[in-house]
Amino acid sequence: MAQWRPVYAVLEREVVRMFRQRTRLVSAMVRPLIWLFVIGAGFGAVLQQAGGVSYQQFLVPGVLGMTMLFGAMLAALTMVYDKESGVMRMLIMAPLPHYWIVVAKMLAAALAAILQAVLLLILLAVLGYLDSQMRFGLLAFGLLATAAACAGIGMLVAAFTRTLDNFAAIMNFVIFPVFFLSGSLYPVSHLPAALKIVALLNPYTYGVDLLKHAVLGALASGLGADFPVATDIAVLAGFTAIALLVSSWRFSRESAYEPMIRILTGKRDG
Repeated sequence: MAQWRPVYAVLEREVVRMFRQRTRLVSAMVRPLIWLFVIGAGFGAVLQQAGGVSYQQFLVPGVLGMTMLFGAMLAALTMVYDKESGVMRMLIMAPLPHYWIVVAKMLAAALAAILQAVLLLILLAVLGYLDSQMRFGLLAFGLLATAAACAGIGMLVAAFTRTLDNFAAIMNFVIFPVFFLSGSLYPVSHLPAALKIVALLNPYTYGVDLLKHAVLGALASGLGADFPVATDIAVLAGFTAIALLVSSWRFSRESAYEPMIRILTGKRDG
């Protein structure tokens, strides 16, 4: 239990920080709603309603995934901020293995993503985009698995980034291809062959697909999920584990050089 106390402290710190940044929460709700109402209405006017599901209803799993993807990436940004501000040095000196810091940060990013997704779900329910036929157990599991995978993407970017400016540039380079080259806006089966291959290699694709199983169910029209539930879970679990291992390895390498960097910096200042 003693090892989990620092993890709990990091989680508490990140959650308190998230709720204090009210503009961040507002933007997390407004962004997916813009996609749902503006983009969804525009494409919905062009596309025919199929299988009793409108295009806006088809977008619901995608905007849920978008909220978690952006939320987890922004939460992972705090790891880079802690590197620059010096907070990470205090964490490194704490009497616990360095990989626990990565675990705590990844859990915090996933928790932030889930909380934002839950807030969006409440709004969607009020607006009438959710119904009682959803598979609520699978939805809860899908939120957890997708948030963990999105946190893994964020931690991979943060682990290989030293400055906030670099993180912002890399985040924009990563987040938009990850979002657009998935099943968020259109079924993967309808993509051209080259783009379909990229979508199949994208772990976020399987998170959105799992949410489609929960929210949309199996639709004969082809607007439902593209993969079996077992495939979605296996890919998400495998990617999350790999992301955690790679991030921990990278962070341990950086931490190993911290004492040397402090010594060299002290000599130069002197």
